[in-house]
Amino acid sequence: MGLIQNVLAVIVVLGLLITFHEFGHFWVARRCGVKVLRFSVGFGKPLWSRRDRHGTEFAIAAIPLGGYVKMLDEREGPVPPEERHRAFNHKNVWQRIAIVAAGPLANFLLALVAYWALFVVGTTTVVPVIGDVTPGSPAAEGGLAAGQEITAVEGEAVRSWEEVNLELVSAIGASGELSVAARDEGDSVAREHRLPVQDWLVRQDPPRPLATLGVTPWRPEVPAVIDRVAEGEPAAAAGLESGDRILAVAGQPVKDWSHFVEEVQVRPGERVDVEVERDGETLTLPLTPRARDREDGSSVGYIGAGVAPVAWPEEYRREIRYAPLAALGQAANRTGDMTLLTFDAIRKMLVGLISPSNLSGPITIARIAGDSARSGLESFVSFLAYLSISLGVLNLLPIPVLDGGHLLYYIVEVVRGRPVSERAQAVGLRIGLALVGTLMLMALYFDLMRLW
Repeated sequence: MGLIQNVLAVIVVLGLLITFHEFGHFWVARRCGVKVLRFSVGFGKPLWSRRDRHGTEFAIAAIPLGGYVKMLDEREGPVPPEERHRAFNHKNVWQRIAIVAAGPLANFLLALVAYWALFVVGTTTVVPVIGDVTPGSPAAEGGLAAGQEITAVEGEAVRSWEEVNLELVSAIGASGELSVAARDEGDSVAREHRLPVQDWLVRQDPPRPLATLGVTPWRPEVPAVIDRVAEGEPAAAAGLESGDRILAVAGQPVKDWSHFVEEVQVRPGERVDVEVERDGETLTLPLTPRARDREDGSSVGYIGAGVAPVAWPEEYRREIRYAPLAALGQAANRTGDMTLLTFDAIRKMLVGLISPSNLSGPITIARIAGDSARSGLESFVSFLAYLSISLGVLNLLPIPVLDGGHLLYYIVEVVRGRPVSERAQAVGLRIGLALVGTLMLMALYFDLMRLW
């Protein structure tokens, strides 16, 4: 069921993103007087198609990993003399720039609308209150303490752990000090703390900003009571059942669910006795956690058991909601911040500050899309907005075969006063195909490594 949901989620996400992207090209092309021959969502043989009164074929194809808008163009086939004025290559350079740029701009517009909807409806976040600080860590050296609420990072106000993480990740590569403002419980004024860092999060895969700082978010205490057991996993083989309260592992008393998880994770492949309380009786069950590999190559124990969610106290929950007009400004700010963050992440990856293994392909996108769909509409829409921004940024990169490569040619044409030669464009096309193909293979490789 999880696999089916992941596939359906990624089809919905990619379908929306591709449709909006290609519609941007289509809409501006029509306004510039260009004849559109085909608007296709997906590649390959059409599963469905129809023509409108303008002669444009709208199609949904079998492979939902892209799409295209095919326009009348003398470089791609003969054009009747009476229709040359409607050919893309006969439009002036500024019209061609507008048509090509419209695709990525449509993706940014989709993200803007998604964020606007979230801000109008309202999003519920967790207040960024520190639960614990690791002794000797940068957070401890900077004076952060348990119970404090983080209010700003590097001068930027934050209201949730998501915003804290985004600001910390945007500082990748920093050396010296990170500025974190925090206020004590009951205080209205925050104090600035300077946290010493060196080559902050450089080549960390994946980046773990809070753990690297030595900060553990506050969480409500979760009792060590099993809610669900996965079939075929060690928990089921040991006889654990829903409703069992874990009392001890290998003779060590268990305080809460987090403690139980820690005791399991440090014992991959090791047989231990687990004491549980069931219906007022105490039972001892033999449990052998299965070894599960992490991305860093280490192994942790895994038993296939889950815990029931615990409600957060109201004082640790925060609803972010704006009036429609104010939400538009907030959505524009969020879209701009995420766009700049994505461009900056690509730059840092090129200079070696971020590991290329952070690249994600269709497998990871499907998994995250499925997880966000299961987490609720709010998470799914937020993921859709971020992915739309990523697609827009990717297409603006100055790589031939991408929209950004065509824009580069047209900008050169504006400067030189004449188009880039067909020969130069053909060479650029081969280079662009090689680069994009390499990126796709790398992303797929790292996807498979995450699975294994």
